[in-house]
Amino acid sequence: MKHETKYAEDATVIALQGDIDLSSSPAARTLLLEQIGKGKPVLVDMGGVTYIDSSGVASLVEALQGAREHNVGFALAAVSAAAMRVLSLARLDQVF
Repeated sequence: MKHETKYAEDATVIALQGDIDLSSSPAARTLLLEQIGKGKPVLVDMGGVTYIDSSGVASLVEALQGAREHNVGFALAAVSAAAMRVLSLARLDQVF
């Protein structure tokens, strides 16, 4: 997994690319939680995600929970078809 973080005045945009799987999901989780901890809304651009497994989904859910605890906005954008299939199967497409 690769990522690029851009800071805007009112939000942080994190673009994820590649596979978010068992080996990369801990790094994704850490990245997302660190940005949420800064207190700005976080937008995750998932257009470049080619594969996501249950550990990757769990990282997104944990980040969403962390955002809610910190009263910080958290959203997914440009979700790739591959990632949307997994999120839809887990019925998380409506949660995010």
